[in-house]
Amino acid sequence: MGIVWGRRRVGKTALLQHFARDLPAVFHAGAGRPAAAELAALSQGAVGVLENTMRDPEARPFTDWEDAFETLASAARNRRILLVLDELPAVEESSPGLPSLIRAVWDRISSQSKLKVLFCGSAVRTMEAMQEERAPLYGRLDLSLLLHPFSPHEAALMLPSLRPAQRALVWGLVGGMPLYLRWWDQNASVRSNLSRLACAPGAQLLTEGQLVLATEADGGDLARQALYAIASGRTKFNEIEQALGADPTRTLDRLVSLRLVDRIAPVTENPRRTRRRIYRIADNFLSFWLGTLDRYRPEIDRGLGESILPVLLESLDDHMGGPWEEAFRAHLRRLAASGDLGESIVAVGPFWTAGADPCEIDAVALAGRSRKAVLLGEAKWRKRADGGRIRADLERKAATIPNLAPRPRFAICAREEVTGGDGFLSFTADDIF
Repeated sequence: MGIVWGRRRVGKTALLQHFARDLPAVFHAGAGRPAAAELAALSQGAVGVLENTMRDPEARPFTDWEDAFETLASAARNRRILLVLDELPAVEESSPGLPSLIRAVWDRISSQSKLKVLFCGSAVRTMEAMQEERAPLYGRLDLSLLLHPFSPHEAALMLPSLRPAQRALVWGLVGGMPLYLRWWDQNASVRSNLSRLACAPGAQLLTEGQLVLATEADGGDLARQALYAIASGRTKFNEIEQALGADPTRTLDRLVSLRLVDRIAPVTENPRRTRRRIYRIADNFLSFWLGTLDRYRPEIDRGLGESILPVLLESLDDHMGGPWEEAFRAHLRRLAASGDLGESIVAVGPFWTAGADPCEIDAVALAGRSRKAVLLGEAKWRKRADGGRIRADLERKAATIPNLAPRPRFAICAREEVTGGDGFLSFTADDIF
């Protein structure tokens, strides 16, 4: 048995369908139907793999889940058969205790059959709970595969007709969800795409944000209020607490576990101990929707979309600062993983200090057991950046970093070109996307 899980739209079903396309497989997607209807749909899906057996699932549908598993296990006695139960939490709605029943049946049949089972679901907390120590299927899952949205270099593969800087912009707006990337028309301008996807009543991106909040922001009004607060720039715990008028600890923990929010500490500090933590919206699309698009949604629904479009376009550069910095850090991590940064890099992350003269550095790389700061980096969402001036600024900021290496390197990132000579690593959208 295995489990594949992740947020809505991340591509779980498409991946499983691709995996199962050349296999004898039964693919069942739960829809919250009554148990009898779910079993009838499963029976229909099993016709192909049971055609040479004594059981005709069309004439005699499965009577219960035990019957279904035993019948498929019997058919798989001499050959592999794959059963995919997609959206398992929806199936469980009408069949409470289903994981316990599956465990009992599985313990009985698994040693006598070549049946393979994959569970899939978008309810992140439910799917995580299935794997916990007290859960019925604990210890019986041979695979646990969490799907993440595409990273910058992966998203770029879905946008082959765009220039790298354009790919960076699209990823910064819609994030790494494959479906959102597919919605983007590569043969049309940014203006045309936003007009179609965001500036018309019922437009796909306009309504998708509401759907994400309704289906994924587990925690009700407090969760939504926290997301809006973070998107508006209230990123510190006490600022979120003031916005909510309540202790946000449990709400923030839930949003972090749902992968809607990231909890970030300076890379040089222990995230479990430091009190210097901030929160940010983890998903580029949700950040764009909450921080920029949603404020115009009521008037777009009233028909003012084309009038609002120029204002939306003017807001893009302000939004892109955060995603571009994260794309830069993601690229440094890729280089570190492949050994191209030269050191035993153990962490890459942002750094900042507070006080009268605050300091911020977009990326600091730590190396070795001593966690020495061996590289400092800055990312600018500009067409061109003066590398010499930015390096001098980074040298000044380096004095605030604890455990600094004797001769740290510097990295500077701009959208299309970094000028100013040598003495630093330079990156552009060409490298990242």
